[in-house]
Amino acid sequence: MLAAMVAVVVAGLVSGVLLRSSAQAQGRKELRNDAALVARALDDTRAAGGRVRVPAQVVKTLDDRHISIVVVDPDGRLAGPEGRPLASQPLPAKDVARLAAGSPVSATRTLNRSRVYIDGEPLQGGGAVVLVEKVSTARSSEGFTRLRLAFALGIGLIVAAVAGLLLARRLVRPLQRAAAAAHRLSTGARDVRLEPEGPAEVAEVADALNVLASALTTSESRQREFLLSISHELRTPLTAVKGYAEALADGVVPPEGVAATAQVVLAESDRLERLVRDLLDLARLGADDFRIDVAQVDLAELLRQAGVVWADRCARGGLPFRVEIADGVDPVVRSDPARLRQIVDGLAENALRVTPSGRPIVFALLASGRDVLLQVRDGGPGLTDDDCRVAFDRSALYERYRGERRVSTGVGLALVAGLAARLGGRAEAGHAHEGGACFTIRLPRE
Repeated sequence: MLAAMVAVVVAGLVSGVLLRSSAQAQGRKELRNDAALVARALDDTRAAGGRVRVPAQVVKTLDDRHISIVVVDPDGRLAGPEGRPLASQPLPAKDVARLAAGSPVSATRTLNRSRVYIDGEPLQGGGAVVLVEKVSTARSSEGFTRLRLAFALGIGLIVAAVAGLLLARRLVRPLQRAAAAAHRLSTGARDVRLEPEGPAEVAEVADALNVLASALTTSESRQREFLLSISHELRTPLTAVKGYAEALADGVVPPEGVAATAQVVLAESDRLERLVRDLLDLARLGADDFRIDVAQVDLAELLRQAGVVWADRCARGGLPFRVEIADGVDPVVRSDPARLRQIVDGLAENALRVTPSGRPIVFALLASGRDVLLQVRDGGPGLTDDDCRVAFDRSALYERYRGERRVSTGVGLALVAGLAARLGGRAEAGHAHEGGACFTIRLPRE
């Protein structure tokens, strides 16, 4: 309704200006036409050399329209319609001079503090006839036109208000339902669904809320499943730590078994620490303050340094280890060396866990177009094609192979994929030449 009111006000202001201009133009035009008609009529009735006499009917007609008649004699004297001299000077001297000289006059002047239109036409045989009309009189019809215009605009405002009210109801009702649904979602309800209605844009809001409700349901379901799996993973080392600690506290462990018991407690504590660390890193990946320190990184040197550590660990487990650097590959990229090392260590930890003794673990550096590939391959049990598609989904492989092979916390590969994405690359899973799994980190050079 406010928009309709503003539109009406603007239309009224613009129309008023145009109406005034049109009324003025029309008044001037009508006065010029009247002056020309009166001049022709006087030329037809005037005797040669006679004085100008304006017929009474013409005088009456013009008086009814509040138009005054002034006759200019050839010698410049002014007279009324009956030929009588005028008591005052009703015309400016410059206009009288022009008319006496036989030139027409059409102008707007100020006479006796009033704005008037003056239109004079020369007559045959000398002299001229002049019509004088006040501007306010010429615009008298403007008021009536303004009234009609205001009435039309008022009708338009009423129609616009009614249409706006109906449209507002059509828009507001589905939006109110959408707002109520959003509030229900904020309180934890997940069975909220809306029937799309109203204009396309409003219906799109309902569709978006339906998609949001479904996404929240899926996300919270995954979170519950993840928490259940993590709680199970936490319970196992906690149970072992608690049991062995109680055994040590009760003194049931013989002196020669204390060291072995302590090793078990230490190993389970390390497992708990690794799980907590992975969970924290995974939670911080999406935060704005997750720090990435970009620098020039020599990936070949990074793999060699990591290989020193992992070669020793593989040797203790009886696993062959090697680092492969492809010929001609440019190993320098701009990235975060600490995060890259975290990725390599995470993939190596995963490979070491599943690879049996005697089977190899390989760090490799290759080139593919404008990308550089970091690979960690193993000779373990490997992955199926379906495993490769979900390998980086949180807890996907953990749930599939728990109880069948050694599994980690369920978040290690998800953390690797998240780190790779934050570094501008991506993680891929596939099959290794060595018979096991091949995990590839694809990094852009720029």
